[in-house]
Amino acid sequence: MSADFTIKRAIAADTPQVAAMVGELLDEIMNAIDAKAFNFDFAETTAKLENFINSEKYFVFIARGGSGAPAGFITLYESYALYAEGAFGTIAELYVRPEFRINKIGARLVSQVKSFGESRNWKRLEVTTPPLPEFDRTLKFYEREGFSISGGRKLKVSL
Repeated sequence: MSADFTIKRAIAADTPQVAAMVGELLDEIMNAIDAKAFNFDFAETTAKLENFINSEKYFVFIARGGSGAPAGFITLYESYALYAEGAFGTIAELYVRPEFRINKIGARLVSQVKSFGESRNWKRLEVTTPPLPEFDRTLKFYEREGFSISGGRKLKVSL
């Protein structure tokens, strides 16, 4: 039952548990698309995450079961754009361990960051889903949570 779960803003001491789940998320994505799209190093990810949290550049919320075991997490950061009418949040990662997905933890994590964004006077939240059709369930999840397609595709260039 989802009432047995708590969601709290992560602190530096939570970084090893969140970093482990980041690795699980990236593995799940790469297995679904059958490509090595990410490089993951646990120690490096843990150190970066601790730095991000301590410098207030990155916000992390972690869901835990009644036993205290981590069930999932969501990360986001603040951005600014004229098209968005000022400050807004971007969800960078959302992951719920498979055995907890039936508990609606993902929806609760999204609700938590919506409230967080409102408290920071953000105008909107944005998210980019992994490639479709492999992640059409992910797109449907976000649509159920009130997100709508705003056009375009996420592109990158390595620097």
